[in-house]
Amino acid sequence: MFITFEGLDGSGKTTQIQLLAGALREQGYTVTQTREPGGTDIGDQIREVLHTLKNEGMHARTELLLYTASRAQLVAEVIRPRLAADEIILSDRYIDSTLAYQGYGRGLDLDALRLILDFATEGLKPDLTVYLDISPEGGLERRQNAAKQGEEWNRLDALALEFHQRVHVGYQALIQAESNRWVVIEATGAVEIIQERIQQAVFPRLSRRS
Repeated sequence: MFITFEGLDGSGKTTQIQLLAGALREQGYTVTQTREPGGTDIGDQIREVLHTLKNEGMHARTELLLYTASRAQLVAEVIRPRLAADEIILSDRYIDSTLAYQGYGRGLDLDALRLILDFATEGLKPDLTVYLDISPEGGLERRQNAAKQGEEWNRLDALALEFHQRVHVGYQALIQAESNRWVVIEATGAVEIIQERIQQAVFPRLSRRS
C-alpha cells in the first residue's frame, strides 16, 4: 500500500509518519519511509539545490522540474520496487505537493503539471493520502519556532504568507476533487491524539486490502 502525507510545512508530517511506521511494524508489516524531495542519493542532492536560501532567484518552472526530477528517481529506485515486494510505503509528500505549491502557490498551469507528473511517475498514484490540516499562519509559526531550535528553514518557508495561503486553498481544492483518496486530520492538539486519528483511518483500509 502506498500512503502519502501532505500538508503545509509545520503540520507535523515527519513526526506522524515516524509514529505510524512504528505502529505498522509492531503489527508485522514491512514499512519503508521516504520523503520528497530526496529519498535517494540523487534526490538528496536535488533537495539541497531546491531548499538552500542561496537560490532565492530560482524560476518557478525550474523549481517544478527539479522537484519532478527528484520524484522520478524516487519512484524508479525506491517506491515501485518496494511496492512490488509487498511493502507499505509512507512518503512525506508526493504529487499533490507539486499541484498545491507549484500549481496553486506559484500559479503554474495545472493541466501542464499533471502531464509532467504523469510522465515522471509513470502514472503511479497513492492508495491513500493523509492530509494534516493546519492554518498557514499556524504552520509558519511552527516552522519559525523549529528553526530557532536548529531545524531547517528553507527557501519555500521564507516565502510570504500569501503564498502559503494559496497553497492551503489549493489543497482544499485537491481534496474536494478526489475525496475518496484523502483523509483529513486536524493537525493541532496532542501528537498522540493526532496519531490515534491517523491509525483509525489507515488500519481499516489495510485490513480490507489483506
